[in-house]
Amino acid sequence: MSSADRKAQIGVTGLAVMGRNLARNFARNGYTVAVHNRTYGRTRELVEQFGGEGDFVPAASSEEFVAALERPRRVLVMVKAGAPTDAVIEEFAALLEPGDVIIDGGNAHFEDTRRREAALRERGLHFVGAGVSGGEEGALHGPSIMPGGPPESYESLGPMLERIAARAPDGTPCTAHVGPDGAGHFVKMVHNGIEYADMQLIAEAYQLLRDVAGYSPAEIADIFGRWNEGRLESYLIEITAEVLRHTDAATGRPFVDVVADRAEQKGTGRWTVQTALGLGTPVPGIAEAVFARSLSGHAELRAAAAALPGPQTRDGGGRMAPDEAAAFAERVERSLYASKIISYAQGWDMMRAGSEEYGWHLDLSATAAIWRAGCIIRAGFLDRIRGAFTNDPWLPSLLADPAFAKELGEAQQAWRDVVAAAAAGGVPAPGMAGALAYYDALRSDRLPAALLQGQRDFFGAHTYQRTDREGTFHTLWAEDRSEVRA
Repeated sequence: MSSADRKAQIGVTGLAVMGRNLARNFARNGYTVAVHNRTYGRTRELVEQFGGEGDFVPAASSEEFVAALERPRRVLVMVKAGAPTDAVIEEFAALLEPGDVIIDGGNAHFEDTRRREAALRERGLHFVGAGVSGGEEGALHGPSIMPGGPPESYESLGPMLERIAARAPDGTPCTAHVGPDGAGHFVKMVHNGIEYADMQLIAEAYQLLRDVAGYSPAEIADIFGRWNEGRLESYLIEITAEVLRHTDAATGRPFVDVVADRAEQKGTGRWTVQTALGLGTPVPGIAEAVFARSLSGHAELRAAAAALPGPQTRDGGGRMAPDEAAAFAERVERSLYASKIISYAQGWDMMRAGSEEYGWHLDLSATAAIWRAGCIIRAGFLDRIRGAFTNDPWLPSLLADPAFAKELGEAQQAWRDVVAAAAAGGVPAPGMAGALAYYDALRSDRLPAALLQGQRDFFGAHTYQRTDREGTFHTLWAEDRSEVRA
């Protein structure tokens, strides 16, 4: 059969690393895949290199690409977010027919996805914003996939996504219909925000073990390796051990010592924080991680502050005695675990707030299930999060789950000791310190917000409420300081 006669079940346009690997994943799983790129050379290269993995139909033009697809046509767009995505969507929307499906698998902002879904719905087309996590390896071997859009689109697309997605330990595919319009990309954005927080906390644990306890990178790698066998088991802990164990071939030094300490970011963490502010949902763990990356990149600011004094060094040098260091490492493990629970709880709070704001009816248990494999934040304790929201779908916060609350209580003294040690040693630990402050703020009977309300009423007549009776009040500060109802 000639390529002109073959019909593909799905088409992928945009064949950079992620698009190419997703196309290969579909082909490896038995689907005929139409492939297209703005430059045909990349399409030809994919078929030449990987044509033996499955059935590809290369297309030199958008018209040829659409003609190669069976109905309903499924077009997966894998191009740069923003204007390029809009341009490609418009190009193919003009060639498609009612009932066809366009899937955006890039890191689009969920508000763009909502706009695109509404516009294409009026033209009779289904638009699916699908978050895809797992990097290039995940795209090829099985990612975590978070599709949004109209439910009917999942009827034809869902079985295909379930076949190429990662599998959780119980064999469940790590994908499910998340919700309407931008829900999929919203959930992926929150995933990335949690990823920022998780990575920051791990980095702080490393620096504490090195600068306070005096462990070498190779020794810390062994510590992380042991942690990965326990309750901190996760992809990020696993790769942290690998990175710390790596030696630079050119210098013979630990790899981590020859890498510039300026962290980069692609923007999804900022989106998470900005969106959380708009929703009025506190996510300080994610915010601290975003700001820590930003601060690391301000070389001139850091250079200007380099002469600022810090605490005196430890008596007797920079390395603890073996027993003392081992005990401190155990406390760091508890602090890291507790802080991690806080960050994940903030992410789930934000998903609940987004669901209520946009009427998505997100299944918070299903989200945890999707993230159990394939994605960057995959971790053993996600199954426990899934269980918590399965047992109580209306759980107001992950921190209200008795099992997680008990663990936080058990960790709190070690957590406080570690944050205090960081402050005493001049080691920046904004993630752990912020997580502890969040924990203490939530459990406090009274917060200083009462004073803030008094200040606001004093300078701006912004009013306040009382604890002893209903109503809204204002004090006449500039007059006799009597109180009136607002």
